[in-house]
Amino acid sequence: MEIITIRDDYIKLGQALKLAGLVESGVDAKVEIQEGFVKVNGEVEVRRGKKIHPGDIIEFDGQQVKVEMRNN
Repeated sequence: MEIITIRDDYIKLGQALKLAGLVESGVDAKVEIQEGFVKVNGEVEVRRGKKIHPGDIIEFDGQQVKVEMRNN
């Protein structure tokens, strides 16, 4: 499982997919999310603006990504 780190309390789902390298662009993220191909914590999520918090797990295209808070 890949891990991405964020500085703030949350990141939007579309941004998280880009940060993890799972999609090339925001447009790609939008399409994949709206088509129902992305899960957050095991549930299909169709809102690209969904707030993703540390501890959440994103699943897409057979890959899992966990979001963690960056320790400064």
